[in-house]
Amino acid sequence: MLYMVHMVVNIPASVSPAEADEIKRREKAYSQDLQRAGTWRHLWRVVGEYANVSIFDVASNDELHTLLSGLPLFPYMQIKVTPLANHPSSIVQE
Repeated sequence: MLYMVHMVVNIPASVSPAEADEIKRREKAYSQDLQRAGTWRHLWRVVGEYANVSIFDVASNDELHTLLSGLPLFPYMQIKVTPLANHPSSIVQE
């Protein structure tokens, strides 16, 4: 199942720069592992925001929730999930 996920990050000022850097380092490693596995299919930065739009390919809502809640930045994110379906006019069918 494909999902579009919009993530907005807001790290509070109370988190030290060193701690924020460590969280971001772990976030990058975690996301790149999922990308290599084919689960996190696409990742785009939203221009002018500390946000991204991503496409995930997972078996279920529960799997997606588990992956997203495992993100090191998860406590500092607002997340919107949109399930996707094939469009009948698309020349590429997933």
